[in-house]
Amino acid sequence: MDYFNVNLCPKDNIMTEKKTEELLIEDQDNPCKLICSMEKESGFCFGCGRTQDEISYWSEMPYDKKQNILSILPSRMPPLIKLRAERRAKRRVNKRKKPPI
Repeated sequence: MDYFNVNLCPKDNIMTEKKTEELLIEDQDNPCKLICSMEKESGFCFGCGRTQDEISYWSEMPYDKKQNILSILPSRMPPLIKLRAERRAKRRVNKRKKPPI
């Protein structure tokens, strides 16, 4: 039994039908790592390396645009990974002294 979802494309006001299996396949190309925090200077997400606009419009982007962004992400990630590790190290420092026993 095939299930269909009806999607309304906001730009074209065109209704399309897609099988549920097709929708699941589209979600697999999403680079989200569920570490959703933006680096202030660059504007990139610490988890996936995308900008806020790239994240917001990901589901509406054409396949070739997604592939272009996915090809850029590996070059964005090394500095973000380093900054994320530095932030975590600072956050995990226990500044309170332990009470004497």
